[in-house]
Amino acid sequence: MFRSALNPSITSLSRNVLSAGWRTPVFRRFLSDETRAKIHAAVNEHPVVLFMKGTPEIPQCGFSRAAIQVLDMHGVPSEKLRTYNILEDPELRSGIKEFSEWPTIPQIYVNGEFVGGCDILLSMHQSGELESLLEKHGIIPKIESSSQS
Repeated sequence: MFRSALNPSITSLSRNVLSAGWRTPVFRRFLSDETRAKIHAAVNEHPVVLFMKGTPEIPQCGFSRAAIQVLDMHGVPSEKLRTYNILEDPELRSGIKEFSEWPTIPQIYVNGEFVGGCDILLSMHQSGELESLLEKHGIIPKIESSSQS
């Protein structure tokens, strides 16, 4: 009803801004250099880094639980996995989203590279890409298929 009363150029502009989402400079907050450096060091600290809600023993959301279960299914050793509970640190909770330009938690990094959230992790698990990535970086041993003669 009110749509026709709006100036078409304003409607078009607002659609463009909204469709661009939170990644536009208008919607971004600026991460301090100190926080950016801490997060950068954290993601490079271990071969696999998971920012999650809760802990591996007591996940505080289903997506974080799913991410831990997938990593467990692939046999990621605990000495190669570092988790951060973003619920304990409000600056980390908001900062990691800007650092990765990914709006949701959990977030997983492999060898310092952002992989994605739970949806990406599950998709990679189902396609076999996650196993290949973990093997490629020496996080899990490569399982050689034996051919029978």
